[in-house]
Amino acid sequence: MIEDHPRVGRLQKDAVTESIVLNMGPQHPSMHGVFHMQLELSGETILAARPVIGYLHRGIEKLAEHRTYAQCMVLVDRLDYISQYCNEWAYCRAIERLARIEVPERAEWLRTMYAELVRVTSHLMWFGSVGLDLGGWTPVIYAFIPRERIFDFFEATTGSRLMPNYLRFGGVKEDVDPAEMEALHAYLAKDLIDALDEFDGLVTGNEIFLSRQRGLAPMTVDQAHAWGVTGPMLRACGSTRDLRIDTPYGVYDRLDWESCTDTRGDALARYSVRMREMRESAKMALQCIERMPAGEVRTKVARVLRPPEGEVYVRHESTRGELGFHIVSDGSPKPYRFRVRSPAFMNVSSLPHLCAGAKISEFFAIFGGIDNVMAEIDR
Repeated sequence: MIEDHPRVGRLQKDAVTESIVLNMGPQHPSMHGVFHMQLELSGETILAARPVIGYLHRGIEKLAEHRTYAQCMVLVDRLDYISQYCNEWAYCRAIERLARIEVPERAEWLRTMYAELVRVTSHLMWFGSVGLDLGGWTPVIYAFIPRERIFDFFEATTGSRLMPNYLRFGGVKEDVDPAEMEALHAYLAKDLIDALDEFDGLVTGNEIFLSRQRGLAPMTVDQAHAWGVTGPMLRACGSTRDLRIDTPYGVYDRLDWESCTDTRGDALARYSVRMREMRESAKMALQCIERMPAGEVRTKVARVLRPPEGEVYVRHESTRGELGFHIVSDGSPKPYRFRVRSPAFMNVSSLPHLCAGAKISEFFAIFGGIDNVMAEIDR
């Protein structure tokens, strides 16, 4: 036996375990973007984790300071390009508050509807990615079916599937075709709900999936607050914080819906909250269609907007958490300062805490559960 070799036995007796550093990414199929993680390992146990970002940095915040307020709209689409309408709405709300621009009633309903539809498509992308990270091809293939159907509606109205550039200061670019609205209502009322039921049967009740998610990377409310975590990740810890309720905007205070929470705080809780959010978002979008008032969709605004001197910070409940825009105006047609509070950046900052003590095989299950978008993190 090789164990009986005197040299081997001596090495085993005198062996001292040393940690090693393993570089995960940025070129890795499960990284959801160019993200680099340095893992310090003792065997297969993660002792420490260090996120390394910046590979996708495009200087959007500085670019915006050299463009007019209207020209910045195409830039915010490219922050979180999975939740474009939330970006556009948060930016519009900031400028409208700064310039004291009123928004027509119908436009507020349209904005709310689009925000909840994009929450569904964003969570569908997350659902498929998490399934893929855990070794399943079927979820990502299935998730694209309802996602593409909703994108058909986006394209019919805005002319674009991924970068809509649809919202405008004082409203939206144009109204929605009634026939498209009717078709969307029929889809949301039955086909989307059937698809979500199918996803639950496919993944949520899968014993292998449950065993890999239950109890993984737990986080308490206090820990989440300390790391600046918001959105579904925070609500999975038992917090009820939701800006759509705490500081209502749009027509959220006029809709019948519930903020989804969980008390377990682990990876399975984060999964559960997002799955339930898709159903709530579909319910809200249906109500918007059914109760949509008639009227104008846009207020007249000067072609070259010059908001008065001042500054504003607007918080918005994006699909990943609290999205903030801080705009400083000097009275010129271009923002003097343009800064973005990225929810994905704050959420991914919690990775060192979530990964400590986990196994290396669990890393991508933890990372996928954060639902980050590198374009918004790097900006």
